[in-house]
Amino acid sequence: HAGEVIDQKITSTLEKNYMPYAMSVIVSRAIPEIDGFKPSHRKLLYTMYKMGLLNGGRTKSANIVGQTMRLNPHGDAAIYETMVRLARGNEALLTPFVDSKGNFGKVYSRDMAYAASRYTEAKLSPICAELFRDLDCDAVDFVDNYDGKMKEPTLLPTTFPNVLVSANQGIAVGMATNIPPHNLREVIGACICVLDNPEAQLSDLMQHIKGPDFPTAGIIMGRSGIRAAYATGRGKITLRGRATIEETKNGRTQIIITEIPYMVNKARLIENMADLVKEKRIEGITG
Repeated sequence: HAGEVIDQKITSTLEKNYMPYAMSVIVSRAIPEIDGFKPSHRKLLYTMYKMGLLNGGRTKSANIVGQTMRLNPHGDAAIYETMVRLARGNEALLTPFVDSKGNFGKVYSRDMAYAASRYTEAKLSPICAELFRDLDCDAVDFVDNYDGKMKEPTLLPTTFPNVLVSANQGIAVGMATNIPPHNLREVIGACICVLDNPEAQLSDLMQHIKGPDFPTAGIIMGRSGIRAAYATGRGKITLRGRATIEETKNGRTQIIITEIPYMVNKARLIENMADLVKEKRIEGITG
């Protein structure tokens, strides 16, 4: 016998097997929780907190990665990649949670690879004190880790709406999210507004939160997409770079690009501009 064959409708199979998987991916993996983190972020930051890296000095990133594997068994490379994005040196977050030392690459660079974990050092940024405040006061539920040897929090008791502050994107089964970053001061202002006036409308909140705030700056083109996103959860926000025109000593004019749209790759941007010149879609400029 190769095994028992069960005759079952495909609809029943989907309902029993696929639906729980889909819900697990949506709720627990691809879409960030209310604290603004996915499980990989939460496990890393909690491990660093338990290692005393909130108030202590930095330690080698390899040590942190090794300790995190007690909660996250998906391999050291995946854990370190998670740390890189949370680090100040990578510049992917407006409010970084990891105070890094060493080469952590750049979010806007294609060619600048981050150094191996044995070369870099890290500790928690001061803002993380707000992620773990009252953690020991039964503020959140704790569950067993994957092998039942220790406990880990299901959420971090963050004192501010980090789900709005930190940029996050994820794709699940039939659902996706792409949450742009927002200025911490503006988000706190909106929170105080709602606490003072629970009936506050969107127009009241937008007095505080003017729109997303991207780490690489740039210029947001128009506010209709921002308003639509805040009102309905769906909206298109168009960003362009910031450039100035300067005269050189030899009498030539040069365009200086100082800010680029978020998630735009600097090297690819230069290649695209060169291609436009080759195709004669842009004329009158030289490299």
